[in-house]
Amino acid sequence: MTLGHALEGYAMGRARRSIEALGALAPRTALVRRGSGAPVEVPVEELAVGDTVVVRPHTRVPADGFVAAGTSSVDQAPITGESVPADKTPVADRAAALADPGAAGPESRVYAGTVNGSGALDIAVTRLAGENTLARVVKLVQAAEERTSPTQRFTERFTKFFVPGVLVLVAVLLAVGALTGEPFADTFYRAMAVLVAASPCALAIATPAAVLSAVGRAARGGVLVKGGAPLEEFGRLRTIAFDKTGTLTEGRPRLTEIEPVHAAGREELLRTAVAAQRLSDHPLAQAVVREGAVLLQGGAASEAVPSEAAPSEARNLRALVGLGIVAELDGEAVHIGSLAYADTLAGPPVPARLRDRTEELARTGRTTMLVRRGDRWLGTLGLMDAPRPEAAEAVAALRGLGVQRTVMLSGDDQRVADAVGRAIGMDEVRGGLLPEDKVVEVTRLRRTARTAMIGDGVNDAPAMAGATVGVAMGAAGSAVALETADIALMSDDLRRLPFITGLSRRASRVIRQNLWLSLGIVAVLVPATALGLGIGPAVLVHEGSTLVVVANALRLLRYAS
Repeated sequence: MTLGHALEGYAMGRARRSIEALGALAPRTALVRRGSGAPVEVPVEELAVGDTVVVRPHTRVPADGFVAAGTSSVDQAPITGESVPADKTPVADRAAALADPGAAGPESRVYAGTVNGSGALDIAVTRLAGENTLARVVKLVQAAEERTSPTQRFTERFTKFFVPGVLVLVAVLLAVGALTGEPFADTFYRAMAVLVAASPCALAIATPAAVLSAVGRAARGGVLVKGGAPLEEFGRLRTIAFDKTGTLTEGRPRLTEIEPVHAAGREELLRTAVAAQRLSDHPLAQAVVREGAVLLQGGAASEAVPSEAAPSEARNLRALVGLGIVAELDGEAVHIGSLAYADTLAGPPVPARLRDRTEELARTGRTTMLVRRGDRWLGTLGLMDAPRPEAAEAVAALRGLGVQRTVMLSGDDQRVADAVGRAIGMDEVRGGLLPEDKVVEVTRLRRTARTAMIGDGVNDAPAMAGATVGVAMGAAGSAVALETADIALMSDDLRRLPFITGLSRRASRVIRQNLWLSLGIVAVLVPATALGLGIGPAVLVHEGSTLVVVANALRLLRYAS
């Protein structure tokens, strides 16, 4: 029995060490540059918000913060589970980023415990050592060990009645032996053998061992699971509801179509739109400027228009709310706006072919901008909050794992939502929803099946709270999302969803296997010892079953999706 408990302790220690290893990732010291002097090495506990930490090539980042200087690639796998290092660039405004760290984009944010690549970085610290993302993850994972699952609660209720029942059985065996005249030594030996055989060690450890292993494996894969209850529930899901903006899509509009009136006028269309929209701070205008400029410089898009000259400077911008803008470019008036706005302009009407194409783009969920320069219609631009590249793959993988229904919930116009839903392969699409409407939809879905709600943070919290399991995306940068969600994907990678779905289902299978094995052993051993099986064989089978249960649970640490 001592050997059995020693091996059991070793096996369970492996599961705990997989979690504790997360906490060992962060360096104990950091190189801090204060003032104009050389960097000084200090314990990470002495870092203050606003300090500048120097991170040398191929070393670990000691604190949460943002890149103030330098460029490099950073391996974020310990936090987000991303397999490919993320490129990091400095923020444009250090003071603004310190005032509002959440405003720093993912291309500038770094986390304690991640590994710098070949470039040197200056990091502005935004969180103290005890409050950084890695520290919060470790604390929450450790707390998750203490949260019981439905199966664990069943075993606790079972043992509450089983143990007194065994004690009564032992008393009965002692009494029967005394009444039949059996030697007391034989009666006592048999009763103690029953007591050993009935000890529900394997039953008690069956679920905690599996939950601990699965939670540790999930954390290493960039997914934080808040205990056994959401772990088991997620494996039983048949319906998953998704928020659209920022969850299934990238959360910002992109220039997806460029339709000139004449093929040769593509460059002029782009130049005119970029020059005029550069004066506007509207998100759609910024998307045109950002991506149009890349195309004009021969950027990533295959249809980019190479050109050496910079766009001309526009001036005298006037915004017409809900319609469009008018500006002046090289002495000519430039009008950019909706089809309704175009129809109000004096001069030549919108060409029939351009009107048809604009209406077609609108029907497929694009936001359209017609562009006119002087009296010449140059073409139309289509913009859309594009689906994440991995969204369709993730939804298909979930369906392959047994999820029967995927639903997209969006506050956008139904036509826009339908376009995104078709591109991703959703089963149902609900558009034009307010936050309270999403709660109603999730409640309706729960009436027919266990339902998860996937959102990107605080805005979706009411709907996530109403679901069987609430899942937050991109939680590495959000303390609120880490605290409120049942499951948190540390990165924005939707492929983590099939991973945690598969792991949850594997964990549920392992728990069931452990329960049947432990209950079966008890069911066989108790009558066998009552009928004369000795303590030695009973101990061997009893301790062996406990080890088998723990070893079976440890297989979850090696789970690969």
